[in-house]
Amino acid sequence: MKKVGKYELGRTIGEGTFAKVKFAQNIETGESVAVKVLAKSTILKHKMVNQIKREISIMKIVRHPNIVKLCEVLASRIKIYIILEFVTGGQLFDKIVHQGRLRESESRRYFQQLIDAVDYCHSKGVYHRDLKPENLLLDSKGDLKVSDFGLSALPQQGVGLLHTTCGTPNYVAPEVLSNEGYDGAAADVWSCGVILFVLMAGYLPFDEVDLLTLYKKINAAEFSCPPWFSVRATSLICQILDPNPETRIRIEGIRKDEWFKRNYVSVRHEEEESDVNLDDVRAVFDDIEDQYVSEQLNNDETGPITMNAFEMITLSQGLNLSALFDRRQDYVKCQTRFVSRKPAKTIISTMEAVAESLGLKVHSRNYKMRLEGKSANRTGPFAVVLEVFEVAPSLFMVDVRKAAGDILEYHRFYKNFCSKLEHVIWKPTEGMAAAGIYNSNSELLI
Repeated sequence: MKKVGKYELGRTIGEGTFAKVKFAQNIETGESVAVKVLAKSTILKHKMVNQIKREISIMKIVRHPNIVKLCEVLASRIKIYIILEFVTGGQLFDKIVHQGRLRESESRRYFQQLIDAVDYCHSKGVYHRDLKPENLLLDSKGDLKVSDFGLSALPQQGVGLLHTTCGTPNYVAPEVLSNEGYDGAAADVWSCGVILFVLMAGYLPFDEVDLLTLYKKINAAEFSCPPWFSVRATSLICQILDPNPETRIRIEGIRKDEWFKRNYVSVRHEEEESDVNLDDVRAVFDDIEDQYVSEQLNNDETGPITMNAFEMITLSQGLNLSALFDRRQDYVKCQTRFVSRKPAKTIISTMEAVAESLGLKVHSRNYKMRLEGKSANRTGPFAVVLEVFEVAPSLFMVDVRKAAGDILEYHRFYKNFCSKLEHVIWKPTEGMAAAGIYNSNSELLI
């Protein structure tokens, strides 16, 4: 088990191109947190030290009910650890796939919370540039929380426009694609408009297999609202998805819109800037090569990592572990999992063979595997990480999570991949349910 300062790190719950996110627990208070882990070598290689230092400093100052809270920053000799609030309600996107498009009133409530968060961060000079449903989480009360806010872009001092093309293509504003510089606030507003459309429609306004065709439609704002959109909602979306950033509605205009104002509840929060201590950020970045946190690592590489009941509960958001046995419930997520009674080595070798048959490049080590391939219809690569955990004697859980690529492409991969692993995936029998170990829905009872 790895310890970083007062935090005991658990399993990986998210993975991206430049960072991993791990579940952790404050051993002093018992509080659950999420820890984003970045390699110092990556930050140095991409000359991102000053930028990330400024951004993390601002994120410590930014405190808003609809933004994931950044608690503190720690470092070891080779890594930086960003300690974040642990949000348990899952992604907003999961709601859309599970129940289809949302009601207009429900969509409006999430949109209001999103605009509140975005407006607040813009007032601090922070621009997201990658707003999408995957970065919108829900807390235990069902309120929206924007994640990864501020770890994307700040304008350089004295410079008004941003120049880096980034973000998920379907949500990116046309001016971001032009490479001529853009206003971060206007670009974020465009992404908010795409998100609102997705919430109400259940599908993307701009979605083409061919990337060039997708860009052309975005540049021309070539989309149409479905008939179930109200007239006022359609009007607002069209003002937001204006391809000209100069005439596109701004947040102050959105706030004055009659559709937006309906049932709007002003968010209440207190400024905490005077109480925020930035000493940890300075310590981490003023001398990035020094070691500030003691790490202890006891990792047995002879077999899969053992996952205890507590970790399984936190993984499955409460006592409902049905996702382990009923893949119909979680095939839509960026992180999916199944169980097997086959030996761990057999699970790994079988998954390697299936991955290779799908034309994917396989990197495997210590019961953890990364599969890489070319994305069929998106920029950049497609990658998936799989890891085998022992949850009981002769019972293993395989955790599968998207590392790079489009979420819908991941859904297709997971369905295809699991269809070729039917002889490996274990399903509980009716007799086990009758014995009280599982209920009628194949949910494990603890």
